Amino acid sequence: MSRSKPESGHGLLRSSALVGSMTMLSRILGLLRDVVIAAFVGASANADAFFVAFKIPNFLRRLFAEGAFSQAFVPVLADYKEEGSVAAVKGLVDRVAGMLGGTLLLLTSLTILAAPLVTALFAPGFVSQPHKYHLTSEMIRITFPYLLLISMTGFCGAILNSYGRFAVPAFTPVFLNLSLIFAATVAAPWFQEPVFALAWGVFFAGVIQLLFQLPSLYRLDLVPRPVWDSQHEGVRRILKLMVPALFGVSVSQINLLLDTVLASFLPTGSVSWLYYSDRLAELPLGVFGIAIATVILPNLSAHRAADREGHFSVTLDWAVRSVLLIGVPAAVALVILARPILITLFQYGALTPQDVDMAVLSLRAYSLGLVAFMLVKVLAPGYYARKDTATPVKIGIIAMVANMVLNLLFVLPLMYFWNIGHLGLALATSVAAYINAGLLLRGLVRDGVYRMQPQVGRYVLRLLLATVAMSLAVSALVAGPGEWLAWPWQKRALEMALICGVGVGAYLFVHLLLGTRLRHLRAPSGV
Repeated sequence: MSRSKPESGHGLLRSSALVGSMTMLSRILGLLRDVVIAAFVGASANADAFFVAFKIPNFLRRLFAEGAFSQAFVPVLADYKEEGSVAAVKGLVDRVAGMLGGTLLLLTSLTILAAPLVTALFAPGFVSQPHKYHLTSEMIRITFPYLLLISMTGFCGAILNSYGRFAVPAFTPVFLNLSLIFAATVAAPWFQEPVFALAWGVFFAGVIQLLFQLPSLYRLDLVPRPVWDSQHEGVRRILKLMVPALFGVSVSQINLLLDTVLASFLPTGSVSWLYYSDRLAELPLGVFGIAIATVILPNLSAHRAADREGHFSVTLDWAVRSVLLIGVPAAVALVILARPILITLFQYGALTPQDVDMAVLSLRAYSLGLVAFMLVKVLAPGYYARKDTATPVKIGIIAMVANMVLNLLFVLPLMYFWNIGHLGLALATSVAAYINAGLLLRGLVRDGVYRMQPQVGRYVLRLLLATVAMSLAVSALVAGPGEWLAWPWQKRALEMALICGVGVGAYLFVHLLLGTRLRHLRAPSGV
C-alpha cells in the first residue's frame, strides 16, 4: 500500500475537473429529475410531504457521509497511510465500517418506529394538517433507510478519494437521479398514492449506490468487513474529531433544515418553493464548490501529516480563488436569470405560474449567498485537515444563532405584510453563510495557516470586470416573462442555451483580454 502523496498542481486541476464533470452529469440529471418531479407533484401538499421526507435523511447524510464524517475520517486515514502499514489501514476501515454502520442501523430502526414523532419534530406545522402529516410519516419510514445506505456509500467514497480514485464516487449520485426519474415516470401508476413511488425511488437508489462502490474497493483490497470496536485507536480519534464536526461542517445544512421547520408553518407550497430554488442554487455549489473541496481535503491532510505547511497554504489559496472564479459570475447570473430559468425548467404540468413567482424570490435570495456557501466548503477543510474541530464549532454556533435571529427579523414582516415568508428564510440563510465563511477565513488568516498569494488585486479586478461584462451580455438578451411563458419548451431551452453561451463567452473573453491564462488556474507546482 503506497504512502500518502499529494497531487501535483496539474493533478489537482485534473482531479477537480474530473470530479466536476462527473458531478455536472449528476447535477444535469438532477435538474431533469426535478423537472419531472415538478411536473408530477408541483408544489402541492403531497410535494411538501415528500420533500420533507426526503430532506431529513438527506440532511443527516451531509453529516454522516460527505460532511462531518468525511472531514474527520480522511485526515486519520491519511495518517495511517503515511505509516505505510497495510494491516493498519484495513483494520481502521473494518472498524470504522462496523461503528458507523451499527450506529446508523440503530438510528434507522428507531426512526422507522417513531416516524410520526420525527415528522412532528422536523415539520411541526404539518401536525394541524392530518393528511400531510400522515403522508410525511409514512414516507419517512421508506426514505430513512437511505441514510444508512448513502452514509456507507460516502464512507466507501472517502476511501476511494484518499487513494486518488475520484471518478466512481463522483459518478455515484447519478443513480439517485435515475431512480427518481424512473419512479415518477414509470413506477408511479403502480401505487394507489403515486407520490409513494418517489419515496421508494430514494430507497432503491441507496442500495444501488452502495453496490456500485464495492468493485473499486475490491481492487484496492479494502472492501469493509464491519467490526464493532469502539476502543480502536483510529476509531476514537475519528469520533473525537467527528462529534464537534457534526455541527461545524454542516451549519448551512442545519440552517436549511430550520428553514424547512419554519416553512411547515407557512402556506402550502412554501417547502416546495424553497426546494426548487435551493436545487438550482446548489448546481454550481455541487459541481465546483464540493468538487474542489473533495479534491483538496486529502491533499491538505497529506501536507499536514508530512509537515508541508507552505504547500498547505498554497493549496487552500488555490481552492479559494477557484471557487470565486466560478461562484461570483454564477451567483450574478442566477439573480438575473432566475425567472426564465425556473420557467424553462419547471413551468409544466402541476407547477403553476404563482409557484414560479414564489420560487423566483427564494432563488434570488439563495443566489446572493452562493459565494459564501462555496467558500465554507473549501475553508472548512483547512481546519479539519489540521484536526482542529473546536474552532469551526464555535463559528458554527455564531452563524446558527445569527440565522435564527435573522429568520425572525426577515420572515415575520415579509409574512405579515406580503405573505412571502419563505423569502425571509432564504435571505437569512444566505446572510448566515457569509458570517460563517467570514469567520472561517479570519481564523485561518489569523493563525497563519492561510496566506493570500501575490497579485490578489489583479485577480479581483479581472474577476469583477469579467462578471460585469457577463451581466451586461446576459441582461441584453433576456426576453420578458410573457414571451418565455408563450414559448414551447424547445424554444425556451434553445433561448436559455444561447443566453448562457453568450454570457460564458463574454466572461471568458474579458478574462483572456485582461491576461488570464489556463496556467493561472492550476495549483502551483509542488502542491
